Amino acid sequence: MQRQALVMVGPSGRTLGADSPSGLLAFLHEDGDKLQHPEGKLKTGRIQEKCRGPCIPASNCSQPCAQPFHGEIGFTCHQNKWQKSTETCTSLSVETLFKQDFNSASRLPLAASSIPVHVLDFRAPEPVESVAQGIRRNCPIDYACILDVVKSSEATSGNIAFIVELLRNISTDLSDNVTQDKMKSYSEVANHILDTAAISNWAFIPDKNTSSDLLQSVNLFARQLRLHNESENLVDELFIQAKGLRINHNTSEEKFNFSASMNSTTEGILGMIEIPRQELWNLPPNASQAISIAFPTLGTILKEVHLQNVSLPRPVNGLILSVILPEGLKQVLFTFEKINKSRSARAQCVGWHSRKRRWDENACETTLEIMNRVKCLCNYTNMVMSFSILMSPKSIDNKVLDYITCIGLSISIFSLILCLIVEAAVWSRVVMTEVSYIRHVCIVNIAVSLLIANVWFIINSNFHKKAQDSNWCVALTFFSHFFYLSLFFWMFFQALLIIYGILVVFHRMMKSRMMAIGFAVGYGCPLVIAGTTVAVTVPEKGYMRPDACWLNWDSTKALLAFAVPALVIVAVNLVVVLVVAVNTQRPSIGSSKSQDLAIIMRISKNVAILTPLLGLTWGFGVATLLEGTSLIFHIIFALLNAFQGFFILLFGTIMDHKIRDALKMRMSSLKGRSRAAENASLSPTNGSKLMNR
Repeated sequence: MQRQALVMVGPSGRTLGADSPSGLLAFLHEDGDKLQHPEGKLKTGRIQEKCRGPCIPASNCSQPCAQPFHGEIGFTCHQNKWQKSTETCTSLSVETLFKQDFNSASRLPLAASSIPVHVLDFRAPEPVESVAQGIRRNCPIDYACILDVVKSSEATSGNIAFIVELLRNISTDLSDNVTQDKMKSYSEVANHILDTAAISNWAFIPDKNTSSDLLQSVNLFARQLRLHNESENLVDELFIQAKGLRINHNTSEEKFNFSASMNSTTEGILGMIEIPRQELWNLPPNASQAISIAFPTLGTILKEVHLQNVSLPRPVNGLILSVILPEGLKQVLFTFEKINKSRSARAQCVGWHSRKRRWDENACETTLEIMNRVKCLCNYTNMVMSFSILMSPKSIDNKVLDYITCIGLSISIFSLILCLIVEAAVWSRVVMTEVSYIRHVCIVNIAVSLLIANVWFIINSNFHKKAQDSNWCVALTFFSHFFYLSLFFWMFFQALLIIYGILVVFHRMMKSRMMAIGFAVGYGCPLVIAGTTVAVTVPEKGYMRPDACWLNWDSTKALLAFAVPALVIVAVNLVVVLVVAVNTQRPSIGSSKSQDLAIIMRISKNVAILTPLLGLTWGFGVATLLEGTSLIFHIIFALLNAFQGFFILLFGTIMDHKIRDALKMRMSSLKGRSRAAENASLSPTNGSKLMNR
């Protein structure tokens, strides 16, 4: 009789079967021969030796795993050393899962010698070709036949990947008639690879979707479970817990309470799920059920695949809580206890989108954050069934920044409006020459751009979070980007005007041509940059930040379309300041110490005027983009930028002696007109008319 080969594709992609070395082990070793380490524990999938070749930066190599594991370990050269990057070492396969039943069925008892030969059946049982087939044949009631093999296996990266695939197959092929016993066995298998001792090995699994597949498989399997009692504690493992209850439209507000530990020694992290009463009213009269699952360690291994190269990580800072609810329930309240209880650990409520394999900030809204607890209101859908809170290590949660921004923007807007009123009042008296005309055109457009940008900023900060995916958020981001860029480019054109006024002496450009260049630079360049940014990033959904209507940084680096032009203009303006300083400190013949002092004063005045007007204060913004930046840099940046409108009014308008003189003349003219009007009203002719009346 020809022996049929067992076929199983392992995590490394290699076909494994009875013809492979690992498959032969299942046939050749007796029941007591476990291939154990001398200490009694399964030996780790180590290699015989590391890569022998020279370690060239970014080069890769691989070595086979030590027996009895099959697979390989990949290495990458980093800092002149070979470092492990991937691992597929596994000791599990379909035949090893069911080999105990195979051995017990194939061995003959001692009394077999007295049994007639025609009664004995020496044929081996039919081979198991799939997990579903093996479970249906050996343990269809509770899946218990696979527990011992899985729980005794070492949690190598290859074995973890195999177990996740095992759970996924069970969820898809054996999800009919799920009982509480099956749910317990299923959770015991998942608990084995969610142990804190196995967490470090998840990083070496080649398929980065493995952790997401595990979460989705558990949720899918739990969805098929049918409850028989009003309330049940379904699973109570150390690293996975599950509870269920029966509900209907007459049920009062229901809660699930969890307390799960990150390991066996730490205190439990609390989590609570509440189904609001108004949501339960949407249920039909007949009874339904709700199931909840808590994962204390899954947050440390759950990977957002498309964000794997982002410099700013988004660590999970609480339990991951999954819910399986009946149709009609849309919103759920969650209460999370923070794992990291630092004051700077700002929380953000999120839901895991199973299709996109990432955290979705729009799925939840933070309703309350007090001390170490966060309350979230989340939208439940078939794609978003698991929820948690994220922590940003760079988040700056300081009310000082809010106060500075609020007060500064108010003063800035008032100052800019006052600046425009002053310019309108003295316009005819200060634009006597072409250069002065263009200079005041620059000031007016700088004030207008910053004023509109500040207004858009206020609208953005109050824009409702749920509407951030709409076209309104795209429009808000575009106009904020455009007008902030316009501010910088008008500053840049003013710097060009200063250079033109200093260096070009014998040739003067026509006013109309200078105006055309000014508007092309001030509004044309920002329009091109902002429009290109929208066209490139919106199709990839990487134009805006997930939590605000502003340019994205994490995925597409769209913020560079603002930061790079701004920083380049700041650098150019620094050069302009130096040119002005050099040209204004050239002493004439016969200069004295008093003249030198006057030159120093003029240099100080030029620098004092140019610094805020040309955006040098925005250089502090570079520091705020760096990881681990001190709070003082954020405060200085917020202070200087929030009050920039006041700086424009002070240095660009009030400190200009020509504008002050024009204002005095304007006021004198108004006073003269008022006195003339009074004198005219008190003249004898008017007096006689009044007497006649």
